[in-house]
Amino acid sequence: MCGIWALFGSDECLSVQCLSAMKIAHRGPDAFRFENVNGFTNCCFGFHRLAVVDQLYGMQPIRVKKFPYLWLCYNGEIYNFKQLQKQFGFEYQTLVDGEVILHLYNRGGIEQTASMLDGVFAFILLDTTNRKVFLARDTYGVRPLFKVLTDDGFLGVCSEAKGLINLKHSSSLCPKVEPFLPGHYEVLDLKPSGKVASVELVKFHSYKDEPLHVAWDTVETLPSGFDVETVKSNIRILFENAVRKRLMAHRRIGCLLSGGLDSSLVAAVLLKLMKEINISYSLQTFAIGMENSPDLLAARKVAAHIGSEHHEVIFNSEEGIQAIEDVIFSLETYDITTIRASIGMYLVSKYIRKKTDSVVIFSGEGSDELTQGYIYFHKAPSPEEAAEESERLLKELYLFDVLRADRTTAAHGLELRVPFLDHRFTSYYLSLPAELRIPKNGIEKYLLRQAFEDSSLLPKEILWRPKEAFSDGIASVKKSWFSILQDYIDQQVDDFLLEKAAEKYPFNPPKTKESYYYRQIFEKHYPGQSNWLPHYWMPRWVKATDPSARTLKHYKSATQE
Repeated sequence: MCGIWALFGSDECLSVQCLSAMKIAHRGPDAFRFENVNGFTNCCFGFHRLAVVDQLYGMQPIRVKKFPYLWLCYNGEIYNFKQLQKQFGFEYQTLVDGEVILHLYNRGGIEQTASMLDGVFAFILLDTTNRKVFLARDTYGVRPLFKVLTDDGFLGVCSEAKGLINLKHSSSLCPKVEPFLPGHYEVLDLKPSGKVASVELVKFHSYKDEPLHVAWDTVETLPSGFDVETVKSNIRILFENAVRKRLMAHRRIGCLLSGGLDSSLVAAVLLKLMKEINISYSLQTFAIGMENSPDLLAARKVAAHIGSEHHEVIFNSEEGIQAIEDVIFSLETYDITTIRASIGMYLVSKYIRKKTDSVVIFSGEGSDELTQGYIYFHKAPSPEEAAEESERLLKELYLFDVLRADRTTAAHGLELRVPFLDHRFTSYYLSLPAELRIPKNGIEKYLLRQAFEDSSLLPKEILWRPKEAFSDGIASVKKSWFSILQDYIDQQVDDFLLEKAAEKYPFNPPKTKESYYYRQIFEKHYPGQSNWLPHYWMPRWVKATDPSARTLKHYKSATQE
């Protein structure tokens, strides 16, 4: 995890512009470099480093003697860099996993490069000989990337939008900042003036397709067929492999643990594999909640079962409310459910950074979207429509859950790893017949739970624990977190303001006081940027007026004894 920033064709003084790069310093607290591009006086790179791999030679932009004309700034982890080295005989100059991007590009161009990377990444690659700039982002957008491109060819690129919104440019008072689309790469021509022209934007991978890099995966060909025992075995093998490859780190590994199915599976498999490869330290797991919240109690059971060094972070409503503005500034969104769920994750990340030496943090994001874990999937009209909805959610992960997970951890200089979004695991799961993936017997994620039933990895009551919305599981059973927030905000927003909300904010107008409150804070930090969120996250097939699972009938019947 780190922060990348680059400008091409800047009209303004670069030493003034580079102040914007400091807005993402939290992403890389270990070191900073600012470097001009030889021969292009108005082009530069900025890099904030979190040293996780190759602490000596890992500074960026990466340049190697073999390709002096290539400059690379990237944020991410490439898990198959050693397999690719072996396959193609690459001679690496550093221990940095991202160096493989330079070798792949030299060997076969940008399309092959992006398609062969097994991992999470956002990168800027500059080829000064051929005068090309390339941008690329991983399939699910686990690593963030934003860009601004003006009509006259000024390009700014950054890990977070906050590093671009205050850039100065003569032809545009307020250049349009946009998220770079996941699963795409863009080719731009670099002119002698240092300005650029976009040539093409290409989608290099769709999550349903088996990725190109499977040919060199460490897991051999899996048995085919859709009988339940084969499917269950394949799910276990691929998930374990997804966790194993993410153990690549020279810094201490920890794991978020809510006590729900997803984070519990990640923690249990992670600890098992750490023991197998004799990692010398114990696994630290982290749970957050209010006193006696469901998540804290469930996480405690899991930690006792797997034997992790468990940490509990207990917060009160006042601490949660005080964090709202910092959270919205970090997130760069005004989505209701994202903000609710981010507060707990932000506070637990703050604790990890201050009180422990864990830096690489595993988490369960992506599972609900992939395995149909949301409560409203019980109401899907058909297995086919449920499968379509699952794909829609995966496509939008970079706007919601993956955004939350990245920004809340990165705000405190932590690196997030999400095994449920492993390319090979997701493409296999999505290839299964639609009827196998739907909720069964009133239980969501039935197939995933079934796959691990005989493994003894988790206590049975955890393996079959019903879905708990993260923003609710951290609160007490008596009063949910979203109710606490709403009660507080009710006193902060006048009824008259809400009545006029659609006039003030015509795009995605707030419908509730809570929504209005978040939007005000967002607009304070990011005025006029409401288009970063195309729509609010809301459940489908139910007449919901609030995104919380606690408002759904199925949830009430499942939790009320």
